[in-house]
Amino acid sequence: MAQLELSTRVPEAADDGVWLACIECGATLAPFAAVVYTCPECDGLLEVRYDRYPTFEEFSGRGVWRYAAALPFEAGVSLPEGDTPLHEVPRLREDVGVRTLRVKHEGMNPTGSFKDRGMTVGVRVARELGVERLACASTGNTSAALAAYGARAGMETLVLLPAGKVAAGKIAQASLHGARILEVDGNFDDCLEVVQALAERGEAYLLNSLNPFRLEGQKTIFFELLEGFHADEGRYPDRIVLPAGNAGNTAALYKALRELVRAGSLTDDDVPKITAVQAEGSAPLVEAIEEGREAVERWDDVQTRATAIRIGYPVNAPKALPGIRATGGTAVAVTDGAITDAQRDLAREGVGVEPASAASVAGLRKLRESGVVDADEDVVCLTTGHLLKDPDAAAAAGTEPEPVPNDADAVLDHLG
Repeated sequence: MAQLELSTRVPEAADDGVWLACIECGATLAPFAAVVYTCPECDGLLEVRYDRYPTFEEFSGRGVWRYAAALPFEAGVSLPEGDTPLHEVPRLREDVGVRTLRVKHEGMNPTGSFKDRGMTVGVRVARELGVERLACASTGNTSAALAAYGARAGMETLVLLPAGKVAAGKIAQASLHGARILEVDGNFDDCLEVVQALAERGEAYLLNSLNPFRLEGQKTIFFELLEGFHADEGRYPDRIVLPAGNAGNTAALYKALRELVRAGSLTDDDVPKITAVQAEGSAPLVEAIEEGREAVERWDDVQTRATAIRIGYPVNAPKALPGIRATGGTAVAVTDGAITDAQRDLAREGVGVEPASAASVAGLRKLRESGVVDADEDVVCLTTGHLLKDPDAAAAAGTEPEPVPNDADAVLDHLG
């Protein structure tokens, strides 16, 4: 766990024991003195640091803000979020062939995805900074969450979406919550570049996962996951498998693990292997892992039906790649067909997810078949969004309606 080691030194830039640190050059900044997203010295990614890290015993309450002792504030703009289920999936576990398999379903958050955890913290920070307009680029889930939390906070919200490439259910959410929706002639990465340019000009507060405070909210997924698994099984999982688009959750997971090790709640032997899954048509993170590179190369042409992870240049790769390697994990790419099969498998267990979510199960299956994952492993798969996020994909993966006459006997004849 030596890479990206958490600092024990409290710099002069600390504000009530909280500061920002650059993961590249080590520069430190006051967290709320000015709006900042990357290091002003070297443009490296920033990470939120604290003068102390709490143990599991210090957490109390419900939802994301149960973990306030590990966050910059005691409370935020809340709907509320968190307390998502950790499903048992016995038939799927037996079929995949691992000792234990649980599914952490983040689609049960208020707007139907894990993004709500990041927004409750991020919008609270925006209030602290006194900004007036919130903005994001999105493949859909970020826009829905930002629109809802921005509405809750009474703040203007701007979302940029790649034209024609976002599921209708997600656009509908952003629209109903009152966001201004701008459809950009380009892909997600193009949208993010535009939003970054607006943020640099002071025209909006960026709440994509480039913003380090977003990941503070998202790390609570893993606090909650580890607590729940340990309460049920008396141990921690050997591996956590999760979909990766911009790699924010992968980075947040690694940060959560390092904080728990520093606090003494986990030993190095307890740390699960971080395993990221991408679609074959959008897999720059997997490519970097397989080729042993320290940085990702941008994919300009990304294609997958799993729209939530259709991202060619994951901005959090510098945080995510060291986490995968340091925990002994890996990254794997799966076909769209395998993703759809996994979506159906989860649905048969009563767990309804959008395609990108099912990538975690598809990846686990592929790694189990290749022998990378052992039969005696305890595994948790993260599913990130609800099936109604992409109703067209759900309908395409499901059964077809069967027309029948308006008569009970005719219905029984049809069933027979």
